[in-house]
Amino acid sequence: MNVKEYMNTLGQQARAASRELVKATTADKNRALLALANQLEQSSEQLKSENAKDLAQGKKNGLDAAMLDRLAITDAGIAGMAEGLRQIANLQDPIGEITDMRFLPSGIQVGKMRVPLGVVGIIYESRPNVTIDAAALCLKSGNAAILRGGSEAAFSNQALAICIKDALASVGLPETAVQVVATTDRDAVGELIAMPAFVDVIIPRGGKGLIERISEHARVPVIKHLDGICHVYIDDDANYDKAIKVTLNSKTHRYGVCNALETLLVAESQAKKVLPELATLLSEKGVELRGCEKTQAMIEVNVATEEDWATEYLAPILSIKVVSGVDEAMDHIAQYSSAHTESIVTENFSTSRRFLAEVDSSSVMVNASTRFADGFEYGLGAEIGISTDKFHARGPVGLEGLTSQKYIVLGDGHIRN
Repeated sequence: MNVKEYMNTLGQQARAASRELVKATTADKNRALLALANQLEQSSEQLKSENAKDLAQGKKNGLDAAMLDRLAITDAGIAGMAEGLRQIANLQDPIGEITDMRFLPSGIQVGKMRVPLGVVGIIYESRPNVTIDAAALCLKSGNAAILRGGSEAAFSNQALAICIKDALASVGLPETAVQVVATTDRDAVGELIAMPAFVDVIIPRGGKGLIERISEHARVPVIKHLDGICHVYIDDDANYDKAIKVTLNSKTHRYGVCNALETLLVAESQAKKVLPELATLLSEKGVELRGCEKTQAMIEVNVATEEDWATEYLAPILSIKVVSGVDEAMDHIAQYSSAHTESIVTENFSTSRRFLAEVDSSSVMVNASTRFADGFEYGLGAEIGISTDKFHARGPVGLEGLTSQKYIVLGDGHIRN
């Protein structure tokens, strides 16, 4: 069977499974999630053994230490995956929720019901735990899933696929409700993103290059974000201590994540006071600073170029710009932001309201670290990714982001006059 035939078979099986999942109760889905959690724990030695093959191949192929760390399956990682499954089982099931019911003059009732998207294709790199997160969120939201992990995690993902298949079978749900693509042939991705008859949405998780390629060639709707160029703006009316805390946490809590601070904007009235302290604290943590001309006059920094303002560093590097006030800050954000996450530090209620209303990003914050922009911190449980699109899902995509709504009409023999 060639790749096209193989992927078509997966698609057909996923579409059939999605129709079966519509019949599944919340209890059915939760039993599957709990069974999978138990299966992971019982299969820990096998999972680590298969993962060791990926790690050995990764070292041979020259993967760096950070990539190998993301690739590794440890006892703690297995425990974390199992706990995540149990948490998702405890989340409220969005499917079947009916809202906005109202009587109309004709006598009919009209409302909305929340329903699954259908079949979700997820393409991701490196982290094997994404296989479990994606499977769990799709299952709980009533969606069939086709998962295509990176070739660097091929052995790990197939071992996880066996656990998923066994858990589904043990509770009477179709084994094909979650399918992990077995081939490492790159053509499989091209087929997956071009099967609108079988796949309703594609979610890519990985580097900017991967997401750009998928977005360009997909014939199926894509939920995506390309990069996270996030900003913190320290306003004229900022509290000094909050400005320091929010900036440091946004930048140094973790560097290689999409919700990390990349550009700091500082009101001119605050710059001479706050920048020297921030420069010292950031330098102590090994952060390279790049600044505009006004910043260079106040602290020791490298020169920031036009390219810096449009760069997601994912590294201990921070660009700094001194601005005249909130209007210039918002203008800068409008020009350079990737529409991921922006935060303002201010004690001025009116200014904060303007920032919330006028900044057009998927998450906008007041006096809070940009690092809060993820599904767990938003109370969504696990997330399948962050969307910077404006249609359907926006921001962290949890269970509700994997659903849609349809109109329902209740009548009692009503006819239209």
